[in-house]
Amino acid sequence: MTRKNLLKLALLCIVTAIIIIVYNAVAIWQFSKQDQTRHADCAIVAGAGVKGSRPGAVFQARLDHAIWLYHEGFVETLILTGGFSPGAARSDAAIAKEYVLTRNVPASAIFIEERSTVTRENLRYAAEIMAQQRLKTALLVSDPLHMMRMRFIAWDNRIEGWSSPVTASRYQSWSTQLPFLLREAFYYTGYRILRYMPLIPVQKVSIGE
Repeated sequence: MTRKNLLKLALLCIVTAIIIIVYNAVAIWQFSKQDQTRHADCAIVAGAGVKGSRPGAVFQARLDHAIWLYHEGFVETLILTGGFSPGAARSDAAIAKEYVLTRNVPASAIFIEERSTVTRENLRYAAEIMAQQRLKTALLVSDPLHMMRMRFIAWDNRIEGWSSPVTASRYQSWSTQLPFLLREAFYYTGYRILRYMPLIPVQKVSIGE
């Protein structure tokens, strides 16, 4: 293959990738407007980092939404996710649990997973807790623009789950939403590719309603 043809092929690949990412970004934006909140066995809260001994602002907003779901009777159990930040003595999930306990949620209603570092792991390990506790359905709690990827990964892990986006998201302005949207479009596109590679430990299922 000539150098000219290689350049054309590279350009075609780049243009195709951009089109796919833009298409997915539009789909993510549209899905972010959906709120599928309903009664379920539990709520799975996506981790988002901590600040010292407290949840960070983004994580706190997610936790507050999960607490609201519990007190409103939508769920009876919360699964808080998040592993250990570099150099941390406690996991993000453990710090989150401490915060939730101060909001009148009993310890018996809280489960934590402390191994995850990314969304895919959040849901994989949450699925293990659900199986152990015989929980069948879940509300997925995160920021609106994160919901499409989170729900897709949940279904890959055999979790019958629905989107319950945070209503008080910290990502409100275009200056914060646009970088988040572009990042999600990139990660979502990457996950759609990686999930068909044999070394990626996920189930491949079709998303249903």
